[in-house]
Amino acid sequence: MESAALCNPSMVVHPDQGGLTAGQLRVAISLRQIGEGHLSSIGFADAVLGPGDQLTVDARPGPLTVGRRVPLRHRRDLLAAGLAEIDCDDEVSATVLDALPAWYDEALLDRVLADLPADLLSRGTAPATVAHLRRTGAASYAVEFPADSRLPQRVLWPATPDERNGMEDARFVRFVDESGPVYRATYTAYDGQRIATRALSSTDLRRFEITPMRGPGVRNKGVALFPRTVGGRHLALCRADGETIGLTSLGGDNQWQRPVRLHAPRRGWELIQVGNCGSPVETDAGWLVLTHGVGPMRRYAIGALLLDLHRPERVVAELPGVLLAPDETERDGYVPNVVYSCGALVHAGLLWLPYGASDARVGFATVPVAALVAAMVEPPLPPG
Repeated sequence: MESAALCNPSMVVHPDQGGLTAGQLRVAISLRQIGEGHLSSIGFADAVLGPGDQLTVDARPGPLTVGRRVPLRHRRDLLAAGLAEIDCDDEVSATVLDALPAWYDEALLDRVLADLPADLLSRGTAPATVAHLRRTGAASYAVEFPADSRLPQRVLWPATPDERNGMEDARFVRFVDESGPVYRATYTAYDGQRIATRALSSTDLRRFEITPMRGPGVRNKGVALFPRTVGGRHLALCRADGETIGLTSLGGDNQWQRPVRLHAPRRGWELIQVGNCGSPVETDAGWLVLTHGVGPMRRYAIGALLLDLHRPERVVAELPGVLLAPDETERDGYVPNVVYSCGALVHAGLLWLPYGASDARVGFATVPVAALVAAMVEPPLPPG
């Protein structure tokens, strides 16, 4: 599962905080595992941070398990959004959507399709529409792991046609609202030709529910969810145009809206493209956004931005230089000359940054949050 590469980690607070001493925090680390045929899956590791800058990464013993598919209640609005995205709008799709309740299961969808009138099924577009309905509905599913399995034994393995060539770059975040905490993540599903953004949610990191993300804001790689709503809005960082960092919000139609641009390539180390390195981290000074920049010779380095806490469309500061770049020991690997992360967190005043080094191994770096914020400067005014 990781014979070719291990990379692109993200880090969240672990659901189990038992057996720790003062100053310690147990974390769950997601990992992109790349095996034969460049097939990516999502693995996990446990670690304990602290006291101070101490780090202990637990062993990852087998056996591994890919879990089992379990029933899931599907959302009609997600099905409708998926059909709209591919312009599948005819009498067959309208009849099926009208017959489905707000929440439905696979058996009900099968019955609705089986009960379609013969005159509708005789239309020339009917077979393609039915196929679209089945494939779009199948993009949502749930996986559950045995109760006696440890987190490092669990592997999220490609389970649908849309992700048969890989589940890439999971960005996990612990999302909190009035109903309590839940783990959420985004990842890139790849079928060998096309990419699609998927959302993942779990209350315990044992049962995972996967659903598609729809809309112009999530039509590329690198979507990262905010850890809470801001002004009642669900927000995410994105790179919808493939080159710049944007901010998108979830609309009432369950579509992620056209993004507002936050940061474009400007300096030499990020001149080819920029993107995020995971979900924003909330600090007293603002939303801390770790960025990645691609420069000459496809060298990846990590930088940082600071967004206004209440109006995250506004960039209030940026790091004028590089926060982390490949050193002489990190330049060779499956994808050389790269450092890349999918998510950091703050513990005891330190920013803990897990990162992949040239897709060959995972490293960890720390920096005091106060020192990082103090090193930032106001961004230049936009031209004109």
